[in-house]
Order: sequence, then structure tokens, then C-alpha cells
Amino acid sequence: MALLMKQPVDEMKGPYARRWWALGVLCLSLLIIVMANTALTVAAPDMTKDLGLSSSDLQWVIDGYTVPYAALMLLLGAIGDKYSRRGALVLGLVVFGAGSVAGSLVDSSGGVIASRAVMGLGAAMIMPATLSLLAATFPRAERAKAIVLWTATAGLAIAAGPLVAGALLEDHGWSSTFLINVPVAVLAIAGAFVLIPPSKAGHHDRIDYVGGLLSVIWTGALVYMIIQGPHFGWDAKAISAAVVAGVGLLAFVAWELRHPHPILNVRRFLDRRFAGSNLAVALFFLAVFGAFYYLTQHLQFVLGYNPLETGVRMLPLAGAVFVGSALTGFLTPRIGMKITVSAGMVAGTVALALLTQVDVSSSYGDFVAPLIVLGLAIGLALSPCTDAIMGAFPESELGVGGAVNDTSLELGGSLGIAILGSVLASSYSSKLADAASASGTKLPDGTLETAQDSVGAGYAVAQGIGDKAHAVAEKAAHAGSKEQAAQLKGQAEQLAQGAGKMADAVSSAFSDAVAHTSLVGAVILGVGTVLVAVLLPRKGRDAEPEADAQAPEPVAAGAGRQK
Repeated sequence: MALLMKQPVDEMKGPYARRWWALGVLCLSLLIIVMANTALTVAAPDMTKDLGLSSSDLQWVIDGYTVPYAALMLLLGAIGDKYSRRGALVLGLVVFGAGSVAGSLVDSSGGVIASRAVMGLGAAMIMPATLSLLAATFPRAERAKAIVLWTATAGLAIAAGPLVAGALLEDHGWSSTFLINVPVAVLAIAGAFVLIPPSKAGHHDRIDYVGGLLSVIWTGALVYMIIQGPHFGWDAKAISAAVVAGVGLLAFVAWELRHPHPILNVRRFLDRRFAGSNLAVALFFLAVFGAFYYLTQHLQFVLGYNPLETGVRMLPLAGAVFVGSALTGFLTPRIGMKITVSAGMVAGTVALALLTQVDVSSSYGDFVAPLIVLGLAIGLALSPCTDAIMGAFPESELGVGGAVNDTSLELGGSLGIAILGSVLASSYSSKLADAASASGTKLPDGTLETAQDSVGAGYAVAQGIGDKAHAVAEKAAHAGSKEQAAQLKGQAEQLAQGAGKMADAVSSAFSDAVAHTSLVGAVILGVGTVLVAVLLPRKGRDAEPEADAQAPEPVAAGAGRQK
């Protein structure tokens, strides 16, 4: 067998023998681009301290990856379909690796943000390519099983990111969380050439670049608005982005409806199965990313776990994702995706509802059940939705299908962090003011406002008061008279009590904010569950989507042909 894989799947006499090994390469590629975001949640404190990041800087370090990632997937997925899906994967891995190297070397907020944007560009090539290559490599009868493993990998990456980052931060700086991507990307590139058959659309019309550009404009503006508005206020930038997103979306839909060969046939959203699946993916990742955003903070700041310990304690979620994925592979063919997806979304709502019981006395044990239920929910709901979305596209548009699925995922995740993150911040700020007032703690001017910025800032304020108490106690020990020593000692004791009360107030306020935010998330996901259940057809109507079923045989047969 040749070292480099050159034969397309459609030229083989039977199913590709090494297709499951090829899936391993695709899952490895998926793993690093999802972990790039989740790992940053535990690396952020070290990065903030090292680079002196403001809260605005840190937000854009996180979201500088998201904007190009979400905005470019549809256009790059279509380009991959036309020219080379494997080529898109390899080029994306190269760009992602280069951005990772740059991110490890820079020493400014602007440099890190730019590096993360380059990584987002690479991820926008990789993500749709993984799904399109999966669909092109596996026969239709096995595609659902392969997608189950793909989805399980995404769930694993959510939990594995903090674990890997935590392990690296034990002995290395935050830059190591960027560099770890490089050997994985190199391994995936080698695996792509050796194990993944080349693939592109056998028949593909000229790319609708105008539609692609409009998709970039409205998606990018929408994601920017989602980030800018809730976090930094609805200023001119956020409002302008909202206007551009709205106008851009209307222009995109109008153009696609009239174009003879649109980059995305928007009429597909009239199909209940397709629309319901996209809505389910977006809502689920709204809940998952939002919950992940505040759970990691609670474990680190309130419960006091270091990054590695935090990562270890997220593992029940990863294990439950695999169990849920195995269940959906068994259940969906028997009872239909409507029941499986609805059950998964109900379970996700239950997980968030359990988190409403969190308070200042909660220990890690109180989080285990919600994490397991949430992991099971991810496994149950997402695989059938992804399979339904991919099945709605003919073989010539698999890259576009992957991009649609992944855009729903990314928009949902961005909304989750924006909406639930905004609820968390406002709730924490309000509850901290009440707790500080109730405790009778006297704080210097501006200190409370600083502490209200974030839970990390709150503990930093408490630590600062404690440090001041220690400094005053040191002065008391070296005072020139007993009277002065007694006075300084009294001041030190008052400061120490104030530090303790402040830390307690921060813990109480953030725990209450987590409970309140979880309630909001549960309501959103609960309402979404009803909508999805109404949209998805019953099992008797759960036939193959029209686009896939009616795709002409020459198109399907030539899915992997190289010309």
C-alpha cells in the first residue's frame, strides 16, 4: 500500500478499508480546535497576570478566535467542496499551527488577539472539512456511527481542554497551552496524507462568492454584536454591528433565493427536520458553553482548585458524553431522532435546573450529578442532529453541510457565553453589593466597584485588604511604643476581618449568581426543547432528507473524484 493516500473512495471496489483510522485523524483535528477555546478558560488567569490584560483585552483574547471562525466557515466549506476537502483540512491545520506558534511567542494583548484570530481562520477551514471528509469517506449506512464518535470527541474536548491546560500550567507558562497544538497539528497533517482519501465534489458549479461574502459579513457582524453588546455595553459599535448583521442577513437571504446555484439553499430551513436540528444544536451549545463558562470559574475561584484539579473534576462530563453517544447510536434507529433529541434536551434542562441549588456551602460533590447529566444530554442530542443536517445536503455540498452544522454550534456557544455571561456578571455585581452592605464591611472608595467587575477581581480585592492587614501588623511589631503598637494591631485586626468578610461576600455572591444564571439557562433550554420537539418530525416521517434522497446518482458517485 502506498505511503500517501491518492485513491478517492468512489474508485474503490468496496468500502475504504482504513476508514476508521481516517476518522481518528478527523477527530484529532476536531479535538485541538475545540480545546483551543476550553483550555483558555484555565490559562486566562496566568495570561492576565503575565500580560497585564484588562477585562476587555481578555474578552477579545477569547473571542478573537470566535469571530473569524464563525464568519468564514460557510465560504471556506464551499471552497473545500469545489477544490479539495483534504486540502482544506491540511491548509487549516498549517494555519492553525502557525497561529499557535505565534501566540506562544508574543508578549502583548494585541499580539495574542491577532494570533488567536489566525487560529480562528485555520479552525474555519478544519471544522467543516472534518465533517465533509467523514461523510465522503464512510458509506451512508455507517455514517451515523462515525458521527457519533465525532460528536463524542467534541464533548471530550470540552472537558479535556482544562485538564490538558491545567497539567501544562503545573510546570510551564500559559504559552505552553498554545504550543501543545503544534505537535498534534503535525501528526494530523501526516495522518491526513496517509489515511484520508482525497475528496472533492464530482460536479460543482461556480462558487457563489457574492453569497459567500454576504455570509461572512452578516455572521461576523452578528458574532461581534453578541460579544460587544453584553460585555462592553450597547454603544455605537454594538448597535452598528447589529444593523450590519440584520441588513446583511436580509441581503444574503434575498440573494440566495434568486441565485441559480446559491452557496446555501436557504429553502432547506423550511424542512422541519433540518430546521429543528439546527435549532437544537444552537440551543444546546448555548447552554453547554454558558454553563462551562461559569462552572470553571466556580471550581477555580470559589472552591479553590488549581487548573489541573479543575480539569480533573470536569472529567465526569467527558465520560458521560461517551455513554450518551453510545446510547444514541443504539436508540435513534429504533425510536427516531425526535424522541432521542428531545430526551437529550430535557436532560440538559434538568442539569441546569440542578445547578440552581448551588450556594456558598456547595462542595464539588454537588456538581457531579449536573455534570454527568449534562454529558449524557450532549451525547444523546447532538449526534442525530449532526447526522440529520449532513444528510440534508447532496454529496457535492458536504463541506457546506458541515459549515452549517458548525456555524449553528458556534453561534449557540457565542450566545451562551454572551447571554449567560452577562446574566452572571450583573447578578454577581448586584449580589456582591448587597452582601458587602449586609456584612458592614467598610471599603475604600472604588474598591467595591473593582470587586464587582468579576469574581477574580473580588478575591483580588479581598487579598489586597489582607495584604494591607499583614503590612500593618508588621508595623505594629516594630512600633516605638506600646500605645502605637496597640493602635496598629487593632487596625490590622479590623483589616483582617474586613478581608475575610469580603472573601465571604464574593463567594456568596458568585454562588448565588451561578444559581440564578443556571435558572435563566434552564428556562431558555426548556423553551427551546418544546420548540425543537414541535419542529422535528415523528419517526414515521423520519425519512432521508429530500436533498440527499434526490441527489442525482452521478453527483453522489463522484463525491470523491479528483479532476
